[in-house]
Amino acid sequence: MIKAILLDIDGTLTNDEKQITPRTRDALMAAQANGAVLVLASGRANMGLTGFADVLDMKRHNGIFVCFNGAKALNYQTGEVYFQQTLTVDQGKRVLEHMHNFDVCPIYDKDDHMYLENAFFTITRDGEPWHVAEYEAHNNNYLLCEVANNSEFLSWELNKILVAGQPEYLQQQWKEMAAPFEGELSSMFTAPFYYEFTPLGVDKTRALKETFAALGIAKDEVIAFGDAQNDQSMIEWSGIGVAMGNAVDEVKAVADYVTLSNNDDGIAAALEHFAAELR
Repeated sequence: MIKAILLDIDGTLTNDEKQITPRTRDALMAAQANGAVLVLASGRANMGLTGFADVLDMKRHNGIFVCFNGAKALNYQTGEVYFQQTLTVDQGKRVLEHMHNFDVCPIYDKDDHMYLENAFFTITRDGEPWHVAEYEAHNNNYLLCEVANNSEFLSWELNKILVAGQPEYLQQQWKEMAAPFEGELSSMFTAPFYYEFTPLGVDKTRALKETFAALGIAKDEVIAFGDAQNDQSMIEWSGIGVAMGNAVDEVKAVADYVTLSNNDDGIAAALEHFAAELR
């Protein structure tokens, strides 16, 4: 029986307009009514998950956030932290200083503020300029703060450092960006235009293992949905791993089931397919 439903956000739970469609919402609300726990597992900060969680009434149903790509896991209703691992101040400073060698925009946070050196940093998407800071601040409910020098300003431990850049440029440079921290930190693409640094060994699956051990939920009682490389480990680990129709090939290759796309209510379609396991 499925006791927990793991949901990546962008490209999975939401359509391309960043909305949860009525059919998907209804399917997930019905699953909660049958006793399943919803888990939002995302690279976003916890502040960036609350709007989606409220659409799904997750606070009333003890929903769980796995945020920062697995660096932190908590209960949305109670605030109880099940798992957290951070970059040290020294590690964060060294990453931020190294990023000065590249044409990228590092972003990091504390409480309700997002910090970066260039609030006007843009990349080109679909032939149009795209303002990264505006997008991140809006989607994660942050106040935006521009600082003169990231590495000099930082004075606290971090869950992650998000590095934004032109996709073609990141593909050319990511190995050099990551090289000084090999064996010390984890790093990965979370979108074509995002490369992230997190504590060593942190991913969504590690946080999920810690969380479900505390809750007494076995992996065979879990169904997971995702579309990107940072979802691959949780798709492989879960009892039922579902790749969205729009997922990258690596995720589809390890999934137990490939559903419809995020624009075609793929989550609802898969939950209908596995209806017997939800009862």
